[in-house]
Amino acid sequence: MDIVEATASYEAWLAQHVELYAPDLKIKHGTMRDSAFGFLRATYYRWVQQFPALCAEAAQAPRMPGIGDLHLENFGTWRDGEARLVWGVNDFDEAATLPYSNDLVRLATSTLIAIGEGSLKTGAKAACREILAGYSETIAAREAKPFVLEEANRVLRDLAMSDRKNPKKFWKKILDGKEAEPPADAKALLLRHLPNGAPDVWFARRTAGAGSLGLPRFVAVRQLDRSNVAREAKRRAPSARSWAGTGKDDPAVHAAVIAHAIRPHDPFLAVEPGWVVRRLAPHCERIEIADIADAGGRREVLHAMGVETANIHRGTRGATAQIRAHLAKQKDGWLHDAAERMAEAVRKDWKMWKKRG
Repeated sequence: MDIVEATASYEAWLAQHVELYAPDLKIKHGTMRDSAFGFLRATYYRWVQQFPALCAEAAQAPRMPGIGDLHLENFGTWRDGEARLVWGVNDFDEAATLPYSNDLVRLATSTLIAIGEGSLKTGAKAACREILAGYSETIAAREAKPFVLEEANRVLRDLAMSDRKNPKKFWKKILDGKEAEPPADAKALLLRHLPNGAPDVWFARRTAGAGSLGLPRFVAVRQLDRSNVAREAKRRAPSARSWAGTGKDDPAVHAAVIAHAIRPHDPFLAVEPGWVVRRLAPHCERIEIADIADAGGRREVLHAMGVETANIHRGTRGATAQIRAHLAKQKDGWLHDAAERMAEAVRKDWKMWKKRG
């Protein structure tokens, strides 16, 4: 099955489970043409097909609840219950029980592709070493290292608070959305999660992400103290692993991974039946490659991504001992080698998609 056939098969399967929004699906197909990195972000279904075969040794790693669709742009910021700014993984749509190596290799693969496209300036092997060092150190440590961007973590805080995150730009993008009435269940959730304020609530479709493009996504905005507040409801879909036959869909894993991750939690994030609801606000956004490219400490950011991945895996009881034992048996350079194989497969599929997709 080539990438065109796989995409058609996956989307037909997905349409049997959730109602897809065709205009966003068209945007997704365009994103898949624009760059190899965009293609990687949009095609986790292809990854779950290829990773077990192309990285057979790595795929034999101990299994535990993991992120699944991890990449450079799957990190962002939120405010915790004490109003502190926190940084970490912010999308668990494809959370599942899988080899811990899946998350590491996918993160490293996205890094190699970004380097190859010139959007991230650092060495490929050095980048993989930083990711693995951050991960391994955290797995071996007595305690995890969450990222609260207040007294410490200056580089990450500068990313989160940069001029690129200007509140006026943020709200313009939100309010430029196409006004639309959400389904009844999504509307009820949005209204329940919004704070009380002015009676008028504006609802719109929201186009965001890459892998989730095509899934219904709605935003609700209301005024509170003469300023905007917003909530988003994103449709939950079965894991792509179910389509590929590499695992069963377990909706409970999504909420469990978030709950067990060792870090301050987002009090406005809720995994509801059929939907994920979260707060939208300036400086509570994902980090983009362009943000990392502007950072003085790129390797520090990559190291932190490895640490945060370990923070997620450490949430599973007994995971650290299993991972430590497995890591001790790996050859030097194993992560770079596995990521290179996957990056080459992604580039090959991307070239075919550009011609035929």
